[in-house]
Amino acid sequence: MDVKTKTAVYFFLWYFFNIVFNVYNKSTLNVFPYPWLISTLQLAATSLWMLTVWATKVQPKPVVSKVFLLAVAPVALFHTIGHVSACVSFSKMAVSFTHVIKAAEPVFSVILSGPLLGQTFAPAVWYSLIPIVAGCSMAAMKEVSFNIVGFQGAMISNLAMVLRNITSKKSLNDFKHIDGINLYGILGIIGLFYLAPAAYVMEGAQWSAGYAAAVAKVGEQKLWQMLFLSGIFYHLYNQVSYQALTNITPVTFSVGNALKRVAVIVASVIYFRNPVSPLNAAGSALALLGAYLYTKASESKKSAAAPTAMTKADRSYSAYNEQFIQTTGLTGLTLEEFDV
Repeated sequence: MDVKTKTAVYFFLWYFFNIVFNVYNKSTLNVFPYPWLISTLQLAATSLWMLTVWATKVQPKPVVSKVFLLAVAPVALFHTIGHVSACVSFSKMAVSFTHVIKAAEPVFSVILSGPLLGQTFAPAVWYSLIPIVAGCSMAAMKEVSFNIVGFQGAMISNLAMVLRNITSKKSLNDFKHIDGINLYGILGIIGLFYLAPAAYVMEGAQWSAGYAAAVAKVGEQKLWQMLFLSGIFYHLYNQVSYQALTNITPVTFSVGNALKRVAVIVASVIYFRNPVSPLNAAGSALALLGAYLYTKASESKKSAAAPTAMTKADRSYSAYNEQFIQTTGLTGLTLEEFDV
């Protein structure tokens, strides 16, 4: 398998799992509109998956301490808030529009990274925020599915994810022996403990009646299938982004992430047949263009310092990562093989 083919397979898996997750997640929310419970089940899927690979020694079990758990707890809290608030948004609005609003995450990142991390940004980064804000505003003006709770959910998710990243940079620098997939698993497990009781408080009284209504619509077997696949694909698309894409440069990853949102939006519009006005389409395109420009501007300096090969000393390396790549046939890729 040549380099171009391997790269295409990487991106196909990442995009495919993400699109399928968004379709199943929204389809499930349409018949069973309880985002707090569904997001809890998705974290449970990740928790069970990771506990299984740790127990079977497919993935080395991370060595954690009380100090690490105290450091990672706030990161997991913001991770959980970002996840459940996005799910709330998906339950209230079209998948496509939620992703347009989610494209505004760089705005929060630039505004908060200065005072909290002391970071400074080039003028090009600041300029890239203009089309993001303008595009989101244009898209919202004619969005048929616009819902204030859904809009707030997407914005809260943006804020929480940025705070998660900032808190991670401030708190976890001394724990780089915890590789990416293990950290993701730990965030999911701690997040499950945060979210399960909150979900019960927020929606628990409605679950019984909601379950009966959903079974009447699609049948019990179909409902459980939708819930199961929503959880599995939630984990898979995150796993691929943590694992398969660790073999490419940060710029390639970031650009791919920006374009992935375009693929999800297009796929969801086609699948759910959401009406899109010219102003909505133009605003969405402008916001996504801004996100792309932000990616290029903010990553331009990082690419020069990117490592040329992944080793066992790297944070992203793990036996599970290596086995996953070998199983899919995606072996032998190094960063030098990419022309970005």
